[in-house]
Amino acid sequence: MHLFPFIPFFIFNLFFFFFVSNISIILGQQPYIGLATNACPRKGDSKSIRGYTCNGKTQTCQAYLTFRTQPIYSSVSTISSLLGSNPSQLAEINSVSLNETFETNKMVIVPVNCSCSGNYYQANTSYVFQNTDTYFIVANNTFEGLSTCQALMHENHNPGDVYPGRKLLVPLRCACPTKNQTQKNIKYLLSYLVDWGDSVSFISDKFGVNFRTTLEANTLSLTQSTIYPFTTLLVPLFDKPSSSQIQTHHSPSSSPPLSSSSSTDKKSKKTWVYVVVGVLGGVVIVALILFLYAFISFKKGKKKNDFLVSVSESTIFEEKEKPMKKEDEKLSEIICGIAQSFKVYDFEEIKVATDNFSPSCRVKGTVYRGLIKGDLAAIKKTEGDVSKEIQILNKVNHSNVIRLSGVSFNQGHWYLVYEYAANGALSDWLFSNKKMDDGNILSWIRRIKIALDVAIGVEYLHSFTSPPHIHKDLKCSNILLDSDFKAKVANLRHVRCVEEVENDEEFVATRHIVGTRGYMAPEYLENGLVSTKLDVYAFGILMLEIITGKEVGFMISKDNENLLDVLSGILGEKSGDEKLKEFMDPSLQGNYPFELAMFVIEIIQNCLNKDPGNRPAMDEIVPVLSRTLNSSLSWEM
Repeated sequence: MHLFPFIPFFIFNLFFFFFVSNISIILGQQPYIGLATNACPRKGDSKSIRGYTCNGKTQTCQAYLTFRTQPIYSSVSTISSLLGSNPSQLAEINSVSLNETFETNKMVIVPVNCSCSGNYYQANTSYVFQNTDTYFIVANNTFEGLSTCQALMHENHNPGDVYPGRKLLVPLRCACPTKNQTQKNIKYLLSYLVDWGDSVSFISDKFGVNFRTTLEANTLSLTQSTIYPFTTLLVPLFDKPSSSQIQTHHSPSSSPPLSSSSSTDKKSKKTWVYVVVGVLGGVVIVALILFLYAFISFKKGKKKNDFLVSVSESTIFEEKEKPMKKEDEKLSEIICGIAQSFKVYDFEEIKVATDNFSPSCRVKGTVYRGLIKGDLAAIKKTEGDVSKEIQILNKVNHSNVIRLSGVSFNQGHWYLVYEYAANGALSDWLFSNKKMDDGNILSWIRRIKIALDVAIGVEYLHSFTSPPHIHKDLKCSNILLDSDFKAKVANLRHVRCVEEVENDEEFVATRHIVGTRGYMAPEYLENGLVSTKLDVYAFGILMLEIITGKEVGFMISKDNENLLDVLSGILGEKSGDEKLKEFMDPSLQGNYPFELAMFVIEIIQNCLNKDPGNRPAMDEIVPVLSRTLNSSLSWEM
């Protein structure tokens, strides 16, 4: 009699244990790697850093990758050559001709032969090392995360011996279906490159796959489903992928019916436990449902992390009840957020302001000069997700950082309305022999004032925004000059929040290199290490261009001397005058203070220190440049 109340509880626990155990068996054996491959120095393969585990039903199979086109790799022939794919198959599956050239950043499906090599699956291709390449750049920029530093270094003998022209073996991340997956009629696995804004649900919908099936294939769960850009997510496919799937977004209703998946699972779970559960009736099932409901409700209340791309069951059920395209939902969220801080212009206003985007109003690229309510504005046409840039500009309020005043949206394009910088980009004045109305070029005083303005603007981003930010793409073309030649830091597309540095460490690693070659610090190029010292290095290059009037390409001299050696040579000269004259912008014609020019070169040298820890911070550079400007004004007088 006393045992009777205990039996349902015992059976409930037994059922729950079996349920959880069965789920772990059904889940795919390939773990999602997440951020395990942040930086090349990281060792180990416990999370399949080198590749997907070779434990499928077959040792070799047909597999698929996704790849986003780059300026160099944008045609059927170049993509198939880079990724070791058959060009005819690649053209066929993307529904294009063999001679097709794709637009930049277009997703392409790439068929590959996947096979076991030791403990890991991989599709093999090769790559010839270029002058400025590192393992990090090859894995994360050239191959976009389809391979990893660790995999490259493991597959190539003497990995430390890298030189231009060396041919590397590149193992690409692919996998073959497991026995459990083939029993569910899964025929192929696709290695999908995760992008910003992607979620497991969104990617699954794209390929018409139930999101739970995708979770299982990557050993993810409803409560642990966070995915990161520049990593691969395995998508299980019942049929070959098609070009239509990567061009359109499927609604959740297009996924395979949940009931069919459930029925397959039920067939695989027929054991004596179900007999017991059947005898006890709905009591245990109701208890389990209540348990899961309480668990989901708890998770639903947790705060979302804005930096991570995640999905929860509550979100998925909400999407099923109210089917809305992800792009539409995101658009409405962005516009609602913008309306709180910026003016949202009607597109007709933008057309009138730019005389219907007349060539006479075009400044450069997709930037137009416009007249809105009597005031000049710079109107930039762009596409894609602009929410990050807008959120940052919403926090910025400084005279040395370009100001966003409003936005407009029309037919997939955003139109960002900025304050107008009448004198354009600094690069135009330094490299195009542009002169002022009086026929003069930028004087020494004006150049130092511009450098100080930039330093103040960057210091503001580093020290006074909340939270602080790193610009990551500081260069002359991203410095705009107003009518008084006041410099303003522009183009905050790649800005990164300093708070993303984990565990209070000074530096954090990234998986994808963004920026401009020549301005990028060595620790970033080699290992993807990110800190405020990236901007300091880029500022050193920018100051170098300001005083020399030469573009970043001049840094390697005829004798291939290292730039720091060149600077040390100038600073080490006893007289130094002749060498300095060769180095400085000839258009200055010697009209600069010799001692102060040497002092500026010393500042530059400190900014370009190979050890980021030994570079000065921007709040140290600003007062030094301020004193340099005051001394220059005294010299001029």
